[in-house]
Amino acid sequence: MTASVSRIGVRAASAALLLAGLAGGVYIGRQRSPETTATMDQARAEAADMRLLKDRENVHAATRAQRVLAEQAAAKKAASVAETASGYAKKLDKSAVAAKKAAQQKSSGPVAFAGPIPSSCSEFSGSRAVGCALTLNAAFGLDQFACLNKLWNKESGWNYRAENRSSGAYGIPQSLPGSKMASFGSDWKTNPATQIKWGLDYIKKRYDTPCGAWDHSVKYNNY
Repeated sequence: MTASVSRIGVRAASAALLLAGLAGGVYIGRQRSPETTATMDQARAEAADMRLLKDRENVHAATRAQRVLAEQAAAKKAASVAETASGYAKKLDKSAVAAKKAAQQKSSGPVAFAGPIPSSCSEFSGSRAVGCALTLNAAFGLDQFACLNKLWNKESGWNYRAENRSSGAYGIPQSLPGSKMASFGSDWKTNPATQIKWGLDYIKKRYDTPCGAWDHSVKYNNY
């Protein structure tokens, strides 16, 4: 009887201890649960913040990449437009230069002499033929034109646009300055006849004859 009671007592004590342990564990679990939950919530919040930050960085990186690509595309397009515009401008410049040159050639060409050219001057052509005719019209003979031909061959080669850049002398007779010939016509820069008329008048007043002017030129290298 005593042994049986002892076994029952032991079992009862064991059961009591087990129940006490369970109760203590539950109690401890209840005591620690809020802290553990808070820690887990904080970890989740930090993880969420990290994901949000990373997502924002990815968005910013994508935006920057798109902006760089857009700027590169715009720069490339601008360079292409500039190159096209430059080519067009060069074409316009060439056209303008060509047009200006054509206009100058048209306006600066020799003006035909309207007066009669004697048949005795037929061996000459161009400005010399005009000069021969005007020499006869100025009451000089063909012998005087021979001297005039030598003189103006030396001075200008009968080039109505001949210009001495150092002195400013201009035209067939090398008038100094060239604007003096304006007294015989406003077209003195381009009209050989206007230049020749002025030259013959200058020679007549200063040397009497073309041969007199030629003699002076031989002696002093000017007239």
